[in-house]
Amino acid sequence: QVQLVESGGGLVQAGGSLRLSCAASGSTFSINVMGWYRQAPGKQRELVAAITTGRTTYADSVKGRFTISRDNAKNTVYLQMNSLKPEDTAVYYCRFGDSRGIDYWGQGTQVTVSS
Repeated sequence: QVQLVESGGGLVQAGGSLRLSCAASGSTFSINVMGWYRQAPGKQRELVAAITTGRTTYADSVKGRFTISRDNAKNTVYLQMNSLKPEDTAVYYCRFGDSRGIDYWGQGTQVTVSS
């Protein structure tokens, strides 16, 4: 079992920056993908960014503004968000996937970007 704890959300003005963190504990040895998703009110949850060994993936809407990174020693994944826009407002969730196909989700953290 893997437990995920997110932090770093908040309120920021458009053009500002935030960094989200997601720390994992428990049986993390089989984790092979980490990612961030978001869900805005009335919309489906969508992939923001994901990272595996040697590869990162970004949604088109965040390319060039967001950066995903990981610290394997700390079992933590980060999402650096720059040049934030009001349309980035959402609840952000981290997801860890393991080699058995099991997904683990964080509790979600609110990001609000004011115009």
